Amino acid sequence: MGLRTNLHQILCDILASFGVWLWNPFDFEEDTVDDVIMEGAKKHVYFQPPESMLLEYPCIVYRGDGGDTQFADNAPYIRKRRYQITVMDENPDSPIPDKVAALPLCTYDRDYTADNLNHFVFNIYY
Repeated sequence: MGLRTNLHQILCDILASFGVWLWNPFDFEEDTVDDVIMEGAKKHVYFQPPESMLLEYPCIVYRGDGGDTQFADNAPYIRKRRYQITVMDENPDSPIPDKVAALPLCTYDRDYTADNLNHFVFNIYY
């Protein structure tokens, strides 16, 4: 499908579509509203963050999680990378997981609650 950086941008776009949570009304001195919202969204999407990193919620965390290889004539023909995407939000009825679930080749895995945060886990081939 594409590069990991393309997936990162797609996840940022998902969060930016809910921009009401991601901007400060005092940040609009020189930038447009859309630019400020996108910058806020980029601060809430993390690729394999270290455990010591302080995350800002709601957020999307994703990491590499294997892949799938198809063979032809006993040689690798197509390889798709798989990523695990976790949406973390204090809101148990968050609309963000629905947007992630709508991505192509994305499947719901599970959800759970930890540290008063709701975690929605998906797998995507990208």
